[in-house]
Amino acid sequence: MRESVSGNPEPRFTLLGPVRAWRGEHPLPTGSPNQRALLVALLLREGRTATAAELIDSLWGDEPPPSALAVVRTYASRLRKILDPGVLVSESGGYAMHALPRGAVDLWAARDLTEEAERARAAGDPDGARDALDRALALWDGEALAGVPGPYAEAQRARLEEWRLQLLESRLDMDLEAGRHAEAVAELTALTSAHPLRERLRELLMLALYRSGRQAEALAVYADTRRLLQDELGVDPRPGLSDLQQRILRADPALAEPSAPVGGPAAVPVVPGQLPATVPDFTGRASFVADLSAVLSSATGEEGRVMAVSALAGIGGVGKTTLAVHVAHSARSAFSDGQLYVDLQGAGPRPAEPETVLGSFLRALGTADTAIPDSLEERSALYRSLLRGRRVLVLLDNARDAAQVRPLLPGTEGCAALVTSRVRMLDLAGAHLVDLDVMSPEEALTLFTRIVGEERVRAEREAAMDVVAACGYLPLAIRIAASRLAARRTWTVSVLAAKLADERRRLDELQAGDLAVKATFELGYGQLEPAQARAFRLLGLADGPDTSLAAAAAVLDLPAEDAEDLLESLVDTSLLESVAPGRYHFQNLVRLYARACAERDEEPGEREAALGRLLDFYLATATRAYAIERPEDRLVDHLETAGHPGLSFTDPPAARDWLYAEAAPLLSVVRQSARPPLLGRAVDTLWAALDLSEGSLSQPYEETALALCDAARAAGDRRAEARALVTVASAHEIGGRFEAADEAAARAVELSAGADPLTTAWACYRRGVIAHYRGRLTDGEGYLARAADGFRACGDRPGEAGALSALSRLRVADGRPEEAVRLARQGVEMYDAMGHAPRGATARYALALALAASGEPEAALRLLDEALEVFRGGRQLFWQGMTHYRMAEIQLAQDAPAAAAASAEAALIPLAEVGGDVRRANALTLLGRALDRLGQSGRAESCWREALALYEKLGTGQARELRELRDLLHEGAAAAVAS
Repeated sequence: MRESVSGNPEPRFTLLGPVRAWRGEHPLPTGSPNQRALLVALLLREGRTATAAELIDSLWGDEPPPSALAVVRTYASRLRKILDPGVLVSESGGYAMHALPRGAVDLWAARDLTEEAERARAAGDPDGARDALDRALALWDGEALAGVPGPYAEAQRARLEEWRLQLLESRLDMDLEAGRHAEAVAELTALTSAHPLRERLRELLMLALYRSGRQAEALAVYADTRRLLQDELGVDPRPGLSDLQQRILRADPALAEPSAPVGGPAAVPVVPGQLPATVPDFTGRASFVADLSAVLSSATGEEGRVMAVSALAGIGGVGKTTLAVHVAHSARSAFSDGQLYVDLQGAGPRPAEPETVLGSFLRALGTADTAIPDSLEERSALYRSLLRGRRVLVLLDNARDAAQVRPLLPGTEGCAALVTSRVRMLDLAGAHLVDLDVMSPEEALTLFTRIVGEERVRAEREAAMDVVAACGYLPLAIRIAASRLAARRTWTVSVLAAKLADERRRLDELQAGDLAVKATFELGYGQLEPAQARAFRLLGLADGPDTSLAAAAAVLDLPAEDAEDLLESLVDTSLLESVAPGRYHFQNLVRLYARACAERDEEPGEREAALGRLLDFYLATATRAYAIERPEDRLVDHLETAGHPGLSFTDPPAARDWLYAEAAPLLSVVRQSARPPLLGRAVDTLWAALDLSEGSLSQPYEETALALCDAARAAGDRRAEARALVTVASAHEIGGRFEAADEAAARAVELSAGADPLTTAWACYRRGVIAHYRGRLTDGEGYLARAADGFRACGDRPGEAGALSALSRLRVADGRPEEAVRLARQGVEMYDAMGHAPRGATARYALALALAASGEPEAALRLLDEALEVFRGGRQLFWQGMTHYRMAEIQLAQDAPAAAAASAEAALIPLAEVGGDVRRANALTLLGRALDRLGQSGRAESCWREALALYEKLGTGQARELRELRDLLHEGAAAAVAS
């Protein structure tokens, strides 16, 4: 905190809201409204002198009181007393504010942040620009200069509000540029309701809706805007808005999300040299081409003072040589004294000796055999001497390591070297290191098309995408697959895709002539040390997309430090990728090869033990994550015991971060373990990871639960099947498939009764919640009462509190709000006493619904706000969506349609991912009602039609909703005819 010369903190002022003054954390008295108006007039002049006449005019306009000058002097005197000496000074018959630091006024800080945003945007940093604008907008606290009288304040208030809207429009424009159109819709809906005549906001809303796949709503916004402008102002929309409508009608491709342009360096004339021929179908790699070309240019620029070295690393078949040769050909004209090339055979059993390579290079540079020295050092020195003053490009392909490369580097300015290798040459001093990854899907399809032919791919584009995906987007694999297809005119693309769909046969299919993916990987595998080879094999057993260091250590049965050394050594060979600190990833085909090696070189018992250690790691760690989020929950005492200690967590956020970071590999391993003897532990791991069913991973969670249920049934394991059915019921309930959820929960009760009491309690709880959704209130009450008794008998207080909260919602539906409030408060108190934040939020949600039904909407909204913060922190998308939906219901009942529309829009975003069609249809119906109240009938009807289509797809279970929607659409059509 800055201090003034007096040693006190500097005063600071807020203008972007109520006008206030502070010293440190202590507010300063700013006096009457007119005294604050004088303070505003001085601060907004930013150190310039305001004459007494100007100040009088600012405060009273054309009708000042007779004592106006004396009043101004009194106000100035009072303000001096709260400020430091020398801040408010008398000058030239007026006053000025001096000696204030740049950050003393929030308005000045907002201006600085806006300039920072402009600089970031100009520098190509959209995230930085958006962050700066967000921080600027956050400085507003309601209406600027709130409560300050006078014509000057009124004019400045209007100016600042216009500036705020411009900043909002700029930030929303950046949101759309960054592809955040779905999130922008809710905010734009609220803004257009608050500023209905502001056409730029309407334009942004149309674009956001169009990019969200809601074309009909986008066009309805235009229709509503046109009608409003004609009714209110008698004018048509400005040309920009009309043009956007036409482009939407044409489905103009330019309206899609902006994407980075892809291009490469211009072709260069062919010149003689040792470079191999470049492939005629070179595809993509634009960023790598530009990067490497820029490094080569540094050696041949006007100054030419550096010897440029670039080292490309990547797995076999990723296209290192193809890229290097392409770049070298493009740069040949800049290296007029020649280009040297050698295959150093680094991946093979007998790498080329540097002495032999130097002999070849010296001959190519015109040295007679008799003049070539014998030793490596002498040959290297003569080589560098011959290159002095020349412009030569050296391509060292397929190097084994840096030691093999060093004697072959030119070592003189004006020359450059390109090196390719399977290992990352961290010890090659001064080299520009490039890690080459597989192609993007678009690049891969383009390469496949260039080899196979446009006509065959156009007819079976989806099958072609399956082929390149099966090839792992690896250029060598794509080239082999495409070449096989091109040579077999009777094959279709679908035939090739079917052959590659079998993972166990895929590597065998990817060979043509002397090209084979497996042989390429075999070269790298053959160079591994025994410990590296074991780690490579065992890590390939797990199905997940990547693995953490801790999980890998469990698979390898090693301390984390030793495991990390092995993994990093595999990264250096390019057989493994490091996708983030502490996370590792196999390219798809490399994983298949690693698994084939494990099946060939490892005993079945060791393979099974490695997977078991991994599953135990996830069971133990997921159980600890569950326990720290849910104090006193007894489920952790009923899960199977893991044979690995797992990780520990210091707080719930750390546990939550781990669960979501490990979600995909955890679910993959659980699916892979759906067989005895791993089945029971797999089911319990999935149950401990139940939070994943309420977030963005609800679909893979449900698929995993169903797979475990089928496996348990096939194995005759009643306990595992009952527990798996509980997770299935939960997943179906979240997805809005209530009949299937109830069937699963009923079967879980049947299987677990008398044998697994906690599972029975959870299954009854699920049946009670589902019965509420299906309108079977009496049945629901019985299930929940049984669940509460079961939880109580197991000593599971969180489960008991959850049953009470669910029972509260039944009471609301049954028209007994007072009883609902009592039960919900009891649930909240129990959760709070246990420090149970996640489920405490669901209890607050239930209490909010009860309070709303009891006629306390404001209290209900406050509770929903509290719950929403917890749901956001817990990444519980389902509960976020449902909370926004309930807020919209209450806001609409309060006759606040703009707020209701914003809340309904906010509900649609998460409910599009989780919650199922029925909840999405409910949210669309509610949004339509709010928009209709706002006079946006066209867009409202678009929402209702979309909801109607969803209800019709769902069938007879939504008969009441179907009738209501058809009535609404009929009323809308009748109103349109009448007008």
